[in-house]
Amino acid sequence: MQLTFKALTINYKTAPVEIREKLSLSETECNSFLQQASEMFALSELFVLSTCNRTEIYYSVSENTTTNVEIPRGCPFSSSKTLPQKLIALLVTQKGLSDSESYFPYFKSITDHKEAIRHLFSVAMGLESQVIGDIQISNQVKKAYQYSADLNLASPFLHRLLHTVFFTNKRVAQETSFRDGAASVAYAAAEMTEELAQTVLQPKVLVIGVGEIGGDVVRNLDKEDFHTVTVMNRTFEKAQEFASEQGFEVAKIENLQEEVKKADVIICSVAAKEPILTKQLVEKAQQDVRFKYLIDLSVPRSVEPTVEHIPFVSVYNIDQIQNRTAEVIERRKAAIPQVESLIDEAIQGFDDWSKEMIVSPTIHRLKNALEQIRKEEINRHLKNLDEKEIKKVEAITKGMMQKIIKLPVIQLKAACKRGEAETLVDVLNDLFNLEQDEKV
Repeated sequence: MQLTFKALTINYKTAPVEIREKLSLSETECNSFLQQASEMFALSELFVLSTCNRTEIYYSVSENTTTNVEIPRGCPFSSSKTLPQKLIALLVTQKGLSDSESYFPYFKSITDHKEAIRHLFSVAMGLESQVIGDIQISNQVKKAYQYSADLNLASPFLHRLLHTVFFTNKRVAQETSFRDGAASVAYAAAEMTEELAQTVLQPKVLVIGVGEIGGDVVRNLDKEDFHTVTVMNRTFEKAQEFASEQGFEVAKIENLQEEVKKADVIICSVAAKEPILTKQLVEKAQQDVRFKYLIDLSVPRSVEPTVEHIPFVSVYNIDQIQNRTAEVIERRKAAIPQVESLIDEAIQGFDDWSKEMIVSPTIHRLKNALEQIRKEEINRHLKNLDEKEIKKVEAITKGMMQKIIKLPVIQLKAACKRGEAETLVDVLNDLFNLEQDEKV
């Protein structure tokens, strides 16, 4: 039975963030959806990827399976819907939402087998990411794969496909410039923080504001690179949440001047009409000859422009950070043809393997049929042979069998690559009565 691989995606290209966030799945929700969908629609192969920019469902169905799958009684959506629509409805229902049909237009259904495979490769490599070449997506795909594997929802096909994806991702990182440098503002800020910290003994970092960009900066900072990292936010509980997630320290906004005084590198990402780091505040905090580096990611600016006039204080603004990312993005765009070439090569290899998998049952049945003949013939003469002679006969006949089967196997694999395996499979089935033997 040949399976067709399909994909269902809602992403930043098809839906605004207010829709995507409603359908984003946590690890627990992913596992719950996998279990429910596999049982409800009899899917033996299922893979769900959910990030801030996309939620995608990959699944395999038999070529003979109609998309109008029967639905168990009591389910909150119509049995007349197609399988992709039912998967969307299940996802919407699991998130506690109603009116699943209103979400249908935001999803793209990829029903072509090869197109779905290529889409997964493109997503996993970062070609489809909002920040092109996104480094995090590969780990997110690995986690999603692990969820499926833990629930036994990954067949040899999906195992091989995902491992081919991971191997290709390594080649992209090693053989192209597609992953070089920082391409997002948050990652670029974290990278700059690490560079600046190297000029300071026991560097102390302060992050002020953990909104969308500030929160990503915190996630991209590595605790091992700094003496301390302190997180501060107007809402203390939110600062605590991010700090505990990364194992960082936390401080209240009321202690801003004291924390600025202690810090060597300060990343500020605060939405405010007036600068939160004024010249007066920074001057009071700058009481020795120790350098301070301020990275301002806010618009309007969080750091008063005149702060850069203070001796031993350097200020980097959002434009300087974005210039760094723009250069990186251009380099990554230039590397896209190389990435696509590696994907083409990987897909071709995977396609060859997939075709060989189609004929592997025939090869297995042929080996069994020849082995059966060999054993029957040996058994007819065993009573006239001693143990030493039996071992010789076993070795001779097994060697003969391996040589006999070698040519059909080579021809079958070659026919696979030409797309002509079906005819040869039929000939072998007829010659050796393989399908009848299997039934018996």
